[in-house]
Amino acid sequence: MLKLRFAALCILVALKSQVSSQIITHEDSLAAGLQIKGNRATAISGYGEIVYNQDFKTKTGKTDLRRNILFLGYRYNDKLTFFSEMELEHAKVESGAPSGEISMEQCFIKFDVNRLNYIVAGLFIPRIGIINENHLPTTFNGNDRPMTERMVIPATWREIGVAYYGQTRAIPGLNYNVSLMNGLDAQNFTLETGIRDGRGEGSLASSRQKAIHASALYFYGPWRIQASGLVAGSIGLDNKNADFVGLNTGWMGTTVYLGDFNVQYRKKGLTIKSLVSYVSIPEAEKIITAYANNVATAYMGSYIEIAKDILYKKHNGSKQFIPFVRYEYIDMNLSLSAKAIENKYYTQNHIFAGFTYMPARGVAVKLDYHYIANGEFNQRLITVPEPLARPYYTQQHFMNLGVCYSF
Repeated sequence: MLKLRFAALCILVALKSQVSSQIITHEDSLAAGLQIKGNRATAISGYGEIVYNQDFKTKTGKTDLRRNILFLGYRYNDKLTFFSEMELEHAKVESGAPSGEISMEQCFIKFDVNRLNYIVAGLFIPRIGIINENHLPTTFNGNDRPMTERMVIPATWREIGVAYYGQTRAIPGLNYNVSLMNGLDAQNFTLETGIRDGRGEGSLASSRQKAIHASALYFYGPWRIQASGLVAGSIGLDNKNADFVGLNTGWMGTTVYLGDFNVQYRKKGLTIKSLVSYVSIPEAEKIITAYANNVATAYMGSYIEIAKDILYKKHNGSKQFIPFVRYEYIDMNLSLSAKAIENKYYTQNHIFAGFTYMPARGVAVKLDYHYIANGEFNQRLITVPEPLARPYYTQQHFMNLGVCYSF
């Protein structure tokens, strides 16, 4: 009986922390067993965001249905559950550019070992950074996801594999996970986007190279502390072709390392978030030689955000008005090999300031100002002649207004 009470306490601590940081949707309820119980249970959920963007530098603007996601889940029994998310970006998909995209954001089976441990297998989202797992637009401030978690980590990152998630009775509040996934594709690495375009995302990804990911997440009072790391191979060629281009292949051939550490503090409507992430590609010079793409040996990003719900005392989170400010620093040129070409345009400072108004749980109206300061674009990397060349400014100003939802 004592063990059962302790297990229940651990679950309640974890759920309380989760509830305070995100809206409980039907997807969350299915995962936590809060509202949808028993066998043969189906859950439908979703989220989306619509944004108006004003560029003060070019005096232009855009409106966009950035994404709409439909979640469909099914509980087979008390142990087995199916999760899936289908995403449509930019309202439509058509031939030619620009165009939207239809993709699977997740598609996996979850097996509950017991009340504290479970296994997932399929296309899933690993626990990296702050918003990779909890990326609903109603859970973060500003219309744009943090730039560090887009350029460095990069969110929303999902791969095919298997993962084990658990808690320990020895340390209440400690959660951990270990994952084995497909690796990356170094052919698509660039200095501008880092490893982002090298993700497989469940689409005909090479499985010769693998990735191992692990994380530790600790809840202590108002604190949420997380560290994660990933080691991945990035060359899926056979031995003959890998030798021809001078790269190492196999499980961890031409290895990529990624680490992040983040801390969140939440109490009485005050939220402070801080994150730092670092990526290392030791054999970047060999990748440049093989594929003629410009790749950094190491890059990093960090940010800190402070927000305050000024309606907290009156509504206790049921209705929120949250002014916030976020500062980010990103250096995609942190370390370069002799063959890499530095581009200070991607050493950037970002400042976001604005507010989030939530008239009800699951609906938010957001207004924010985004200022970017960066170095000069390296003229050697501009391949399109004037006057068709895209302008690159060392300072940019944007205003974003959006509405988002989750259910």
